[in-house]
Amino acid sequence: MGGGYRLGDFERIVLLALVRLRQNAYGVTIRREIEERTDRNVSFGALYTTLDRMERKGYVSSRVGDPTPERGGRAKRYFQIEAPGIKALNETRETIANMGGLVHVG
Repeated sequence: MGGGYRLGDFERIVLLALVRLRQNAYGVTIRREIEERTDRNVSFGALYTTLDRMERKGYVSSRVGDPTPERGGRAKRYFQIEAPGIKALNETRETIANMGGLVHVG
């Protein structure tokens, strides 16, 4: 469990959304998944900044789909989690478990 990149909360949520969405993970669906499951408003700017940063680190990859008429001839950019991203998620989960999981205060 040592030495890996430490995921921030939003990065972890984005990676988990990619896992859930599988082949259908592009900006709109990722944002919707996060907002519906976390009750958190997500800007496209924050989402794409995070995805771009994680792509540079090798945690995710992206590909451009075919242009579609309903998008005015623009193509969607699809994302998927890669092995280093899965490893980072697992290391984060192990760290949380080793620290005693979630603690209820009050």
